[in-house]
Amino acid sequence: MTPDFINQKKEYLLNKKKELEKELSRFAEKTSKDNWETKYPQMNSPEEDKVDETEEYENILPVERSLEEKLKDVNDALEKIEKGEYGKCSECGAMISEDRLNVLPEARTCDICKCKDSECAISN
Repeated sequence: MTPDFINQKKEYLLNKKKELEKELSRFAEKTSKDNWETKYPQMNSPEEDKVDETEEYENILPVERSLEEKLKDVNDALEKIEKGEYGKCSECGAMISEDRLNVLPEARTCDICKCKDSECAISN
């Protein structure tokens, strides 16, 4: 992997990190590097509004978790860049292909390890 390739991925990952943090900040507060907590409604409103607010809160929780997982992957990839380990599969240690990193710059695994526990391992 060339330094230019890594710098391009770093720039992309930094922008993605900003976007994810911005999205999370619309309904959650940052509690640590990769953890956010959805703001629970104040419950100062009439009873019927409380039900709606609670339902909205429950609907947002899975979104928060999904965005947190994406942010963690991005942060992990940025840490790997800083350590000089970007592109190494977290499962087997092999290098992840540039094609895969072009599609998913925050990829943790190579194509082979990605498929180990999924249908693509059966079809190959």
